[in-house]
Amino acid sequence: MDVQVTTEDVGVRTVLHVSGEIDVASADRLRERTTLLVAQGRTDLVVDLTGVTFLDSTGLGLLVGTLKRVRTLGGDLVLVVDSERLLKVFRITGLTQVFDIRETVADALGS
Repeated sequence: MDVQVTTEDVGVRTVLHVSGEIDVASADRLRERTTLLVAQGRTDLVVDLTGVTFLDSTGLGLLVGTLKRVRTLGGDLVLVVDSERLLKVFRITGLTQVFDIRETVADALGS
C-alpha cells in the first residue's frame, strides 16, 4: 500500500494526515510534501500517523530529518501516534526521547 498524505493548515500549524505504509518505496511522497511545506515557511508541523500501518527505518529517518530541519528554522514537529505497535518502534529506537508524541491531533494542536 502506498502512502497517502493530505494537509490542513490550523493557524500557524500545518497538520499532515498520513496513511498507508511509509517505507523505502513510498517515503519520497512524504519527503516531497514536507520539503515543500518547509520551503513555504510552514515550520510548525503536526504529523498525524494514526493511519499508518507500517513504518520502516527510511520513514523514521525522514521524520528525524524533518524534525531537524524545522527546528533549525525555529519551528517544531509533533507526532500523533495512537497505535501501540508504532509506539513500540519509537521506544525501541529511543526516539520517544527525541519527538513530542501525542495520542490525538487535538492534543498535538494544544501543545
